[in-house]
Amino acid sequence: MPVLIDAPDLRGLSPEQRATLRTAGQEVQECYRVLEKAGLNVVGELLKGQGDFVEMEHYPGDDVFDPETHGQYYYHAHRGGGVEHGHFHTFLRAGGMPEGVAPLHYPQASAPWPQDDDAICHLVAIAMDGWGHPTGLFCVNRWVTDETWYPAEAVIAMLDQFAVDHAFPNWAVNRWLTALLRLYRPHIEALIRHRDRAIAAWQQAHPDRDVFEDRALEITGYLPITVDGWLAQLSFE
Repeated sequence: MPVLIDAPDLRGLSPEQRATLRTAGQEVQECYRVLEKAGLNVVGELLKGQGDFVEMEHYPGDDVFDPETHGQYYYHAHRGGGVEHGHFHTFLRAGGMPEGVAPLHYPQASAPWPQDDDAICHLVAIAMDGWGHPTGLFCVNRWVTDETWYPAEAVIAMLDQFAVDHAFPNWAVNRWLTALLRLYRPHIEALIRHRDRAIAAWQQAHPDRDVFEDRALEITGYLPITVDGWLAQLSFE
C-alpha cells in the first residue's frame, strides 16, 4: 500500500497564492464544462480511437509532447482494483528545464539514467476514475518511469514550466491537465519533498541496494484528492 501523506496546510498560503489556485480551479471547471456539454470526459478523450485499453500501454501511443514547453505526459493503467481506472504520468524534458538545475550525483547507480538532451524528469502522477475525475496524486521511484533523478527543489522549480498548449489529442484535456498541476501545486510540492525523504529512509534501511532500482519501492507517497473539495476549501476565507 502506498504511504498516505498529510495534505498541505492552507494557513501557509498567502492571499495571492489562494487567488492563483482559484484561477487554476476555474480553468479546470471550464474544461469539465465544455467536455460534459458534449457528453465527453478526460479519460474517454484520451482513449478515443486507440483500440482496446491494454494494461501498461501508453495512451496516446506516442505520448503527448509540447515542443515549445517540453512538457510531456501519457495515460496508462497497471494496478487493478479499487476506483482507479488508470493514471497520468507528467514530465518535463531537458529543453524546458530551468537554468542551473542538475541531476542528483549518485555514483552507485546500477542502471543508466537519461542524460544531457535526453534528460527527463517525472513531476507527478494523477490517478483517475473511469468518469474522468482525479482521485489522487502520487510520486514514484526512478525505475517506474526510467527518468533522470533530480533533487526535490529542482523538480519543484520545474513545475511552473509544465504546460501542454496544443490540441492533440484534445485541447480541453491538455488545458485541464495544465491547470490541474497549477491547482494542486501545494500538494505536489509536498509529495515531491516527501519523495526525497522516503528515498533517503529506504536507502538507509537497505544500504546494499541501489534504491532507485529497488522494485520493492514503487510509490513513495500518495494524496487523495477531490477537485470540488479543494476548491471549497480555497473559497472559505
